[in-house]
This record gives sequence, C-alpha cells and structure tokens, in this order.
Amino acid sequence: MNQPDSGHRTQDHTAVYTHGHHESVLRSHRQRTAENSAGYLLPYLGAGVSVLDVGCGPGTITSDLAALVTPGRVTAVEVTDTALELARTEAAERGSTNIDFVVADVHALGFPDDTFDVVHAHQVLQHVADPVHALQEMRRVCKPGGFVAARDSDYTGFVWFPQFPALDRWMELYQRAARANGGEPDAGRRMLSWAREAGFTDIVPSADVWCFATPDERAWWGGMWADRILQSALTDQLLDAGWADRAELEAIAAAWRAWATAEDGWLAIPHGQLLCRA
Repeated sequence: MNQPDSGHRTQDHTAVYTHGHHESVLRSHRQRTAENSAGYLLPYLGAGVSVLDVGCGPGTITSDLAALVTPGRVTAVEVTDTALELARTEAAERGSTNIDFVVADVHALGFPDDTFDVVHAHQVLQHVADPVHALQEMRRVCKPGGFVAARDSDYTGFVWFPQFPALDRWMELYQRAARANGGEPDAGRRMLSWAREAGFTDIVPSADVWCFATPDERAWWGGMWADRILQSALTDQLLDAGWADRAELEAIAAAWRAWATAEDGWLAIPHGQLLCRA
C-alpha cells in the first residue's frame, strides 16, 4: 500500500514516554476498559475479527478486545519486552488465550501489509515523535476496508473546579516535559489533521469526555496524581531538568488532594477520536 510521505516532526522517530511505569501510573492505566476508552470502536468489532493493539500498556483494554473478538486474535504491541510483560500478566490472570505479544515500534511495525482487520491505539499518538508516520504505518498493516482507530486526550482542554494555582502549575510543567520528550500533549484536537495528512479520506472524527466528580472518583484521580507528581518518571524529569524543586511538587500534590476532598470538585478530560477506513 503506497503512503504519502510526511514532513511532520522528525524522521528519527525518537521520543520518551513521559509517564513511565511507576505504580501510580499503572494504577491509572489499569482503570481503562474497552467500554470507557474505546466505546467508539466497539460497534465495529465482532467474533473472528483480528486486532492489532498498539501501545497496549498494562493490557486491560487488550484483554477486553480479545474477549469481544474471540475466536479472532489480538496482537498486543509495546516498545520493550518489559512493558509488554504487564499485558502478558493481565492476560494470564484473565485466562485470555487469543492474544499474541510482539515488541515493535509504531513507526516501524514488523508485520506484512494488510494483516489486521482493526488497528487500535489508545493514548499513543500524543507520545510518539511522528504521529502522522505512525498513522501511515497503522494503515499499512490494516486490511483494505478495515479500520484504524485512535483516541488521545487533550491536556490544554482539561477543565477543573475549584481552581488551584498549583494545578495550573502542574499543567504547565506536564506540557513542558511532554514536549521536551518529543510528544504532543494536545493531541486530541490534532487527530483529524494528522489523519488527513497521513492520507486517510474516509474518516469519522469524534470526541468523548472523562468526568471525575463523585467523591470516589475525585479520591481516585486526585490521589493518583498526588502520588504521580512525587514518584514517577515525570518527577525525575522535572527535578533533573531543574524545572521544579521538591517543595513545589509537594505543593502540587497537596493541591490535588485538596481538589479531591472539595465537595464541589469537578474535572473533565476531553479526548479526540478517529475511526479511519483503510
């Protein structure tokens, strides 16, 4: 399948995963399901469909997809075997037997053209060096008439109440770190433009929102980010670069906890979604 060349970003495809794999990060990612993270794709799945799940993370969505397409198979992809082991563990705990695990980079997927019925990526394009090339590669391995599906959040679009200046600072620091790592934290609003640049013409763009507003939801999200800002790969990056000191990170953690306990606390996270016919 011929693909248009892209001049987007850099051609060395080097980027660093901003979040890392600390327990506080995995706590967040393990809450993701096919229903809450890939609902726009579910009507197009069924028994016997073959799926490539790019950037599968801890594998909760992957295992959900595998259950939906049985006896079809899901191939789970991560950039390192260490990261892929998280999904293997999840699949083993669930007894999922129709998942294959492959180490690969989305910029150079090691599969023949026209291999999968569906190629899916959740919260991946915001972290890669060249999302247009990534979409082209996802299209290459998708069968003609199949679907390339992607969903990414948009950090500038985050909205919360009450306002805490330390949370504004959190957003500033996260955006700075993500861009320094070669990513695009405002991926959600760019999804359609990336798909068009990648050569897709049959595109269904959409949006979805996560909302955290109940006491339990706030406690989970606020507590998770209070831990993440103090103990994750992001923490190390911010401290090592001199962009923040430990006292400032402690203040951000305290603000997340204060938000979590506020009776009128509310947070919305928008996501851009793509369903592209290959």
